[in-house]
Amino acid sequence: MKGYRIKLIRHGMTDANLKGIYAGKSDFPLCERGQEELIKKKVAGIYTPVQRLYVSPMKRCVMTADILYPAEIPVAVEDLREMDFGEFEGKTAQELMELPEYKAFLKGGANNAPPGGESMASVVQRIFNGICLVIQDMMNNGFTSAAVITHGGIIMDLLSCFGLPKLPPMEYPCDFGEGYEIMVTADMWMRSNAFEILGRFPREEEDEEF
Repeated sequence: MKGYRIKLIRHGMTDANLKGIYAGKSDFPLCERGQEELIKKKVAGIYTPVQRLYVSPMKRCVMTADILYPAEIPVAVEDLREMDFGEFEGKTAQELMELPEYKAFLKGGANNAPPGGESMASVVQRIFNGICLVIQDMMNNGFTSAAVITHGGIIMDLLSCFGLPKLPPMEYPCDFGEGYEIMVTADMWMRSNAFEILGRFPREEEDEEF
């Protein structure tokens, strides 16, 4: 049965990352350092060609796509944008630490949203819709390889919620410009809304390309 292979890649570094602030809906571009790091990785040859390129519509993802896959026309997937942190946007954890609403948020829970922001349940439903769109588009058009440039937290949630093997989100960290490769078949997706996690991208212990 035909398998569809997808690289889930985290965008490059922004000033928000450098400062350690919450930046979900805040549309930060890549910082100079972030662009330079991506160019080095691009030159190293780890980004092999794909038949389709999907991106979160945030500037940091679109800019990353332009650097890593300059020959591809990216398809924006609105539902793969970062979580909306509401009133926590633009602030550091240290600045928020004493706020009761922040302490409540840190306790977790599917429906525990930051003030004015999204709950995890809402995010998971949204990113499910997003990855469904990607998989369906690949199947409809006969594409067997693709890259999705999105956000670190979104990658962690996708893998934890829909990937096999099942592991907590924090087991799937990824650096800027890196991520994981997954594989899905039509039967696997239709039966269980699940995909196989093939491993980290790029591979840690060998130079073998996906």
